[in-house]
Amino acid sequence: MASTFAIEVDSLGKTYRSTLGRRQHEALRGVSFNVAPGQIFGLLGPNGAGKTTLLKVLLGIIRPSIGRARILGEAVGSSSSRRQVGYLPERLRVPLHHTADSALTFYGRLSGLSGRASRMRRGELLERVGLSAWERVRVGKLSKGMLQKLGLIAALLHDPQILILDEPTEGLDPVGRKQVRDILLAAREQGKTIFLNSHMLLELELICDQIAILNYGQLRFLGSIDSIRRRSESARLELELRGPETEARAALDMYGEARWGKLGEAHYRVDLTLADQLAVDQCIDGLRAGGISIVGLRHHTTSLEEAFLEIISSEPLDSEEKEEQK
Repeated sequence: MASTFAIEVDSLGKTYRSTLGRRQHEALRGVSFNVAPGQIFGLLGPNGAGKTTLLKVLLGIIRPSIGRARILGEAVGSSSSRRQVGYLPERLRVPLHHTADSALTFYGRLSGLSGRASRMRRGELLERVGLSAWERVRVGKLSKGMLQKLGLIAALLHDPQILILDEPTEGLDPVGRKQVRDILLAAREQGKTIFLNSHMLLELELICDQIAILNYGQLRFLGSIDSIRRRSESARLELELRGPETEARAALDMYGEARWGKLGEAHYRVDLTLADQLAVDQCIDGLRAGGISIVGLRHHTTSLEEAFLEIISSEPLDSEEKEEQK
C-alpha cells in the first residue's frame, strides 16, 4: 500500500560510539513524526539537539541505530528515494573553476538531467533569485548569499517532490530571504514537500505549516505554528488607560505585578500578564467598574521564539542524561 505521507520517521534512534566503544552519545532518542505531502515542515532545536543527525538519516548518509525512516514510501538511502529529493547543505561548496552556469550543469547531471534539460529549467529560477546577470561569473566572485541561492536552484533543478534544505536563508539580506520564501511557497503550491532546518525562527514562523522541536535528541514538540502559540494559557496585555490612577491600581493589583508608564495627566500605559481569558474578562470589568477608560488594548501573541525558548528550558535533563551529553 502506498504511503499517505511524504516523510515518515518511526522510533528513530542513533547512537555514536567512540573508536574503542567505551563512550557513547545518543544523538537521537525515539523520534517519531510524519510529514504530509505539500507541507512546509520546520525543524528547530539548539546546537547539539540532533538536527544534523536527523537530516543525515533522511538523506541516507548515515544509518539509524534503531527505528526507520521513509520518503514517499521508500526506505531512506535507497536510489528511488534519493531521486525524489533535492538537497541544499548549510555550507554549499562549489569548485572554484565553475561559473554559476557550469555549476548548475554539473549538479543537474548528478541528478540525471542532460545539459539541455537543466538549461531549460534554470533560466526562470535564476531570474527569480536575481542571479541572471551572474550566470557566466565564476563562483569565487559570488557572495555567500549568492552561493546560497545557487544551491537552492541546484536543489530544484531535477524537479524533486521533496526538498530538504539546511539553513536556506543563511547569509541572505531581507530581499534575498523574501525571494527564497516566494520560491518555497510556490513549490508548496505545486504539491512539493519542504523540510527546513533553520535557526531563523522568524523565517519559519512566516511559512511553516508544522514545526518539530528537538532537544538532546528527543522530540519536545510537534504541531502547527498556532498550536505552539497556544501552549501557554496566560495572556499578556498592553493597556492604555485614562482615569484616576488609584482606582486603576486597585483594579489591577490583584493580578500580580504590572509595569506602569505615565503618558500624561491621568493617562498611562500598563503591561501585565493574566492567567487566562477569564482573568482578562474580570480585569476589564474591574477597570470599567472603577470608572477607568480603556483607550487602547493590545493582546500580545506568543512568538515562535518565546515558545521555543520555553519548550527547551521547561524539561531539564536529569544528572545521568546530562553526563551522557558531555
